[in-house]
Amino acid sequence: MSDEQHNDGAQTPPPIPGQHFARPGIDDRPDYDKVLSDADKAAVARLAVPKDTEVIVADPYVTDAGAQSAKIAENMTGGNRIELPDPDSAFLDMRDPMVAANGERVSIRDVVRLGAGFTFSLIITGIVWTALSSILVPQLVDQIAPDQRASFIGLINAVGSVIALVANIVFGTFSDLTRSRFGKRTLWIASGGVLCGLCVFGLTVADSLPMILLLWCGIQLFYNWMNAPFVATMADRVPDKFRGTVSSFMGGGGVLGQTAGALVGSMLIDNIPLGFSLGALGFGLVGIIVVGIWPREASNLDEQRVPLNLRNVLRAFVPPHGKGSGNFYYALLGRMMMVAGYQMITGYQLYIVKYYVFSDSGLDAAGLSEAAAIVIAVMSVITMVASLLAALVSGPISDRLAMRKIPVALASCLFAVGAAMPWILHSPMGMYLFAAIAGFGYGTYNAIDQALNVSILPNPKEAGKDLGVLNMANTLSSVIGSALTSTVVALTDNYQLVFPVCVVVVLVAAALIMRIRGVR
Repeated sequence: MSDEQHNDGAQTPPPIPGQHFARPGIDDRPDYDKVLSDADKAAVARLAVPKDTEVIVADPYVTDAGAQSAKIAENMTGGNRIELPDPDSAFLDMRDPMVAANGERVSIRDVVRLGAGFTFSLIITGIVWTALSSILVPQLVDQIAPDQRASFIGLINAVGSVIALVANIVFGTFSDLTRSRFGKRTLWIASGGVLCGLCVFGLTVADSLPMILLLWCGIQLFYNWMNAPFVATMADRVPDKFRGTVSSFMGGGGVLGQTAGALVGSMLIDNIPLGFSLGALGFGLVGIIVVGIWPREASNLDEQRVPLNLRNVLRAFVPPHGKGSGNFYYALLGRMMMVAGYQMITGYQLYIVKYYVFSDSGLDAAGLSEAAAIVIAVMSVITMVASLLAALVSGPISDRLAMRKIPVALASCLFAVGAAMPWILHSPMGMYLFAAIAGFGYGTYNAIDQALNVSILPNPKEAGKDLGVLNMANTLSSVIGSALTSTVVALTDNYQLVFPVCVVVVLVAAALIMRIRGVR
């Protein structure tokens, strides 16, 4: 007999008290599509943090969802099995999107000030660094020892890069361990700029290759003294939801600085001491001005202290390992190859224009310098426009689409197309097309790559060290790019094959970036 037949005609008894229990937040949860107004929905969308653009790392000092799950599992007995909470559940993610990794709650005004400081620094350091490395120092070497110019530029890039490599990791770690009422980054940034400026000023009296090499090593040392803590500030103080936009302004500032640096360097090619003096002033003031633009860094005197001993210093050289480290190394190698391709051409652009583009012009040394200065100046303007357009557009689009990996890989491919232009067209037009196409690609790359790097950090508490390792890509790429160009020129006595080699290197970078998992 069925239940219906058995109970037919019988009155249903009233429910027992407590029999029907509405679970708070589950059974009585409202339908937000109906309850929320259009303005409320827009506010939720504006404050939402894309889940797939971040890596949540366990914090031993905070009882997060993962730690709580582990504690429940540890305390369970064989006969008392309960369902464990999922640490990846959205119900357990109660973070405020306006709170940065260092626990500081920032306002929109603070984010604007942080973005302005990052952008200003990238513009000034980009101008000085590009003018020095691409124009003024190569021109000084060409005047002192023209028969050793290509090999010596490769030498100072290699030796300086080794210094920068060690300095980046060490000073990034030292800043992580710093405890002061000015915070962990401020003092390093301000003092590093001043010391770097003093070394640049020393180039005004350099009259030999060994002296240039010594001063260049000092510049690399103190620049990374300033730069490693500077880069780590992004991970410390910028909330996740704004990193793409801030990174795009940083990329725009970097591209503007680099292209303006080539233009400024070409204008000062006949007055090298003045160029070095202006560069010293720029480096000397940039760190002080930037920490003044940023909201004041909070004191971290109450933060747990880690002993500054040999063991902890050596830990700075231990690369990330464990969960999430695979993505880190793909990002590291991808950036290394991309910047190496960039360095292959821009690091030697003065010599490429003088001895490749105008190889059949019949101009004397003075005529070559003048013609090269004009071409480089035009390239700088083209690159500036293309790169700024790319940088200002790509970052916000990347944030809206919640994409990091795919735009970075596509930007690398676009740079490869631009790098092929001078190989196809042996003329100033080939260099102009390179400036436009590769400039747009590199502007897009710079706008998004830093946000990608921050999103795949294995441990945000070691951001200074790990970003120092990632920035090592810039250092090693200078060695790789200089070595490749120097080798090609030594074997062929020509700069023509530099471009196809650059194309291959950059395409390898795109393939490595696409290997990153967990990030779109």
